[in-house]
Amino acid sequence: MSMDPDRRASAEAVYRLSTAQMRQLSLTAVSTLSALERRGPQRISELAGLQGVAQPSMTVLVGSLEQAGLMARRPDPSDGRAVLVSLTPQGEEFLAGRRRAGAERMSELVGKLSPAEAEALAAAVPALLRLRELQEEAMESGNAAGAASPSKVTASAPRSTAAKTPASKAKQSE
Repeated sequence: MSMDPDRRASAEAVYRLSTAQMRQLSLTAVSTLSALERRGPQRISELAGLQGVAQPSMTVLVGSLEQAGLMARRPDPSDGRAVLVSLTPQGEEFLAGRRRAGAERMSELVGKLSPAEAEALAAAVPALLRLRELQEEAMESGNAAGAASPSKVTASAPRSTAAKTPASKAKQSE
C-alpha cells in the first residue's frame, strides 16, 4: 500500500519527534555532527578518517543521521563522483540543545558544591577554557584523540595531591 507523499512526510516528522527523546546517539555520531559543525561539509572518507572508523561504517552512520534529518548529502562541486555531507538546521539544533541540556545539568551540579569548591572551580576556568582550545586545535589538525597515545603515557606521571579524603589524611597521620 503506497502512501501519499505529504502524508508520508508528516508521518516521518512525527516519528522523528516521538523517538528523539527515547533514542540516544552514539558518541561517534555526536562527534561526527560536531566535526561537520566545526569544519563544514566533508566527504564521507574524510569523516571516517577524522573519527577513526572504516569508510563503510561511516557510510552507514551517515545514512542513519541523514534519515534522522540531522545531516544531508549533496554532490561535491569539485568532483561529481563524490558527495559532501553537511549538517542540517535540525542537526545544528540537536547539537545546540544537547549543549544547553549539558550546561543545565552541570549548573545544577555546581550548585551543590561547597563555597570553597565553587571558588576552586572558578579559579580553574581559564585553564579549562585553554584545554578546550587545545582540544579543538588537535581536532582541526586531524588528531582526533587530541591527547597522547596510551603508549606515550608513562607510569611516572605525577599524581594529584590536591584532593585528599579524610580517610587518606587519617592514614597519613598514623
